[in-house]
Amino acid sequence: MRTFRNRTAVLGAAATAVLALALTACGGDGSGTKAAGPADGSASAKATVAAKDTSKDTAGDAAQDQGSTAGDGAKTGGGSTDAVTSSTGKSNGGAAKTGGSTAGDTSDSYAYKHPCKSGDLSVRVYAREGSATQHVIEVNNTGKNSCGLSYFPRVSLGAAKATDHSGDIIPLVPSGLGGAPAYPVKPKTAAIAVIDLNPGGGNGVTWVDELNVLADGDHMANAEQLNFPLGPDVKVGTPKLGLYERTVADAVASMKQANTKP
Repeated sequence: MRTFRNRTAVLGAAATAVLALALTACGGDGSGTKAAGPADGSASAKATVAAKDTSKDTAGDAAQDQGSTAGDGAKTGGGSTDAVTSSTGKSNGGAAKTGGSTAGDTSDSYAYKHPCKSGDLSVRVYAREGSATQHVIEVNNTGKNSCGLSYFPRVSLGAAKATDHSGDIIPLVPSGLGGAPAYPVKPKTAAIAVIDLNPGGGNGVTWVDELNVLADGDHMANAEQLNFPLGPDVKVGTPKLGLYERTVADAVASMKQANTKP
């Protein structure tokens, strides 16, 4: 019986030594919080060492399991979140990572060489606030690339039910044009022109009830012209049309310089 008790004591001491070694491999204090904490560079290095050490006993296996947890944290932890933040923090971050396949070209130089297509444009016409005779022509670029327009839209004023539009009224435009080969319009922005149907405010003709707009008279076919009703009681007398501008105020200033037929 005495010999049996000594053997039990020896086995107990061996088990205690194995447990102490396992606790030391997990972090020294037995809590294991270092391996389960933030997956920094040192934690990943410890995980790698533990994974390669296959000659350890039970204590070594415990260290390897704890190191594997740290390794998983490195795959799904702060590093991945930072990558997502950097790619979505900028509006074009995703496109930059894929070689710009979805961002498009927003440069003026690209616009000068690529006329706008009607399918990439949205055109609106509405009365200018504070004026009884002026209307705003707003051409929005809905495409992903910049594109070029003529200096001003091609506009005519006529009767919607007329079968012959040869007598439609053409507004005056500014003279002395020159410079860039086109008016550039970036994606999600608008080119704005203003027309004054009756700048003098006198008794104009009353048969006009429609404003016809071709966004780019230099490159678009007549079939792409859009027609906008003006409503009743409209008087048209020597109308003036300005160049495309970025703002309504600038377009009004341009319209006031109109002095020649296009």
